[in-house]
Amino acid sequence: MKFTQSKIPDVVIVEPTVFGDHRGYFMETFHIEKFKQAGLPTSFLQQNQSGSTKGILRGLHYQIQHAQGKLVRVLNGEIFDVAVDLRKKSATFGQWVGEILSGENKKMLWVPPGFAHGFLVLSDMAEVFYNATDVYAPQYERTLLWNDPDIGIQWPMDKIKEPILSDKDKNGKLIKEVEIYE
Repeated sequence: MKFTQSKIPDVVIVEPTVFGDHRGYFMETFHIEKFKQAGLPTSFLQQNQSGSTKGILRGLHYQIQHAQGKLVRVLNGEIFDVAVDLRKKSATFGQWVGEILSGENKKMLWVPPGFAHGFLVLSDMAEVFYNATDVYAPQYERTLLWNDPDIGIQWPMDKIKEPILSDKDKNGKLIKEVEIYE
């Protein structure tokens, strides 16, 4: 496995070694010793999977308590995955990282606790799977507005007219209004 720090060093791109032949492929998506050596968590408390069609934008979600770190990967399709640093004392507070994850490139993104997370589906359909370091606690869930101009996420909208959002995501709050991590 290859572990690469993004422009926000705590957000890590994980690239598994893929072994392929005429039968298909094999790869490790988690190896406790390799994750330990890379400084990533080795204990996950919840697994989630979603299926979404092109143009769906989910996020930007986070939990103000029971903060979840997420190891995100795409089983089928393609997404633009985003992490926004909401740690008030961080040198990268308010900055974002985006990465294309797909069933084809098999990359994973480690989104640490203290970050808002979301993604935009770029393919006709995408299945997204992620491990979380803490359990879902709806009473602590918050939503950061996906298009907050103070953050300036450059979503790849060239083939999408308008993102499809849930009511929760449409009503997300600006970074200057949301609860953040101390």
